Amino acid sequence: MRWALVKVCLAVTTMVVVAFAVPLGLVVKEMARDRAFSNAEREAAAVAPALSITTDRDKLERVVASAGADSGMAVHLPAADGRAALDLGRQRAAHRDIEAVRKLGRASTTSVGGGSTLLQPVALSSGTAVVEVYVPESEVSNGVGTAWAVLAGVGLALIVGSVAVADRLGVRMVRPAQRLVEGAHELGEGKLGARVPEEGPNELRLAAVAFNSMADQVVQLLANERELAADLSHRLRTPLTVLRLNAASLGGGPAAEQTRTAVAQLEREVDTIIRTAREAKPQTAAAGPGAGCDAAEVVRERMDFWSALAEDEGRKWRVAGVERPVRIPVARADLAAALDALLGNVFRHTAEGTAFAVDVHNGEDAVIVLISDAGPGISDPEAAMARGRGSGSAGSTGLGLDIVRRLAEATGGDVRIGSSVLGGTEVRIWFQLDGRKPGGKGHRGAVRRRRSGKLVSTFNRPRSHP
Repeated sequence: MRWALVKVCLAVTTMVVVAFAVPLGLVVKEMARDRAFSNAEREAAAVAPALSITTDRDKLERVVASAGADSGMAVHLPAADGRAALDLGRQRAAHRDIEAVRKLGRASTTSVGGGSTLLQPVALSSGTAVVEVYVPESEVSNGVGTAWAVLAGVGLALIVGSVAVADRLGVRMVRPAQRLVEGAHELGEGKLGARVPEEGPNELRLAAVAFNSMADQVVQLLANERELAADLSHRLRTPLTVLRLNAASLGGGPAAEQTRTAVAQLEREVDTIIRTAREAKPQTAAAGPGAGCDAAEVVRERMDFWSALAEDEGRKWRVAGVERPVRIPVARADLAAALDALLGNVFRHTAEGTAFAVDVHNGEDAVIVLISDAGPGISDPEAAMARGRGSGSAGSTGLGLDIVRRLAEATGGDVRIGSSVLGGTEVRIWFQLDGRKPGGKGHRGAVRRRRSGKLVSTFNRPRSHP
């Protein structure tokens, strides 16, 4: 914007300077020419009285010598009273031009080598004499170059001055706009303390005031949301306490132990939600080398938890790709929550006895986690991914899939829903290891490997049970 304003001002000022300087230069040149020929006319007029008094050659030569500087004047007398025509001084004009002026009786100018001549007729009793005054080119252009140089300097000064003024005005307008843009970027990046100085032109000052007011409201709204989330989570403590007491009275056995483990985990999750809401710190993947967790270990741990329920419901299940450590840039608790949300969907939305599988595929720059089932599938995957909508079945809100999606996108990956080789739904979670957006070389390579059968072949392995 600043440079655009400077360019416009430069173009306009240049046009104005040219529009005025060119005509002024031509006027100066014409004025210099008129001045030179006016001087020549005065010199010719100074000789006319002497011609009317005498035609003596000696006297006229003295008059011509005193009137015409540097042999710049000549007098041409006509023949009369048996006397031949007389030419005094250095003749530069052609005879035909002299005779034409004598015949017409009007002054005339003609071009000669090195300049021009003024031919001025003078009426005598014996005829018409012609006074020739030489005007050199240097006298015609005397002072023109200096005047043009002055005009060019003034025009250049006007252009430079206008550009400087436009630049200052542009800075005054652009700098507040740039600060407003920077503040918007900072606020969009999560820097809630970003504010904009309320200065500059009136419109930008009002925009800065509105931006700061909006930022204050955003901070207040987020604070209110965090307090509400903490309060709502805190309300769960009372029923959790009852569940914990009831679980303690169940006695021994695998089911009772799993129930107590689930209650303890639920209490930890509620505590995490409350602390996160109070501290306003995200609990997703940490940055830096070595940060994150072992996806294989987390998958084994969560499958150990869900396998007991799967056996109770007669579900066949399988896990693959967890034999070796698989590091991903995701917090352990977040990955466990994502897996629980997807596996919980399998148990919640498919009939008892429906098989499911979890596969982990480790690539050079990405890790893929596949959760597949043999259920009826999802008719509208896009609607299922929409937060607050879900698959449309009873008890489905879409929040679980949205949590998984945001977790994957935090690493530069994504989540996709498709059909699995088991006949039901396949949820593919893509974790990018280098933080790049999906669609690069690594992403295409993994897709090619999947299409070639390497990813699909894992479903054909024998089912394994713990």
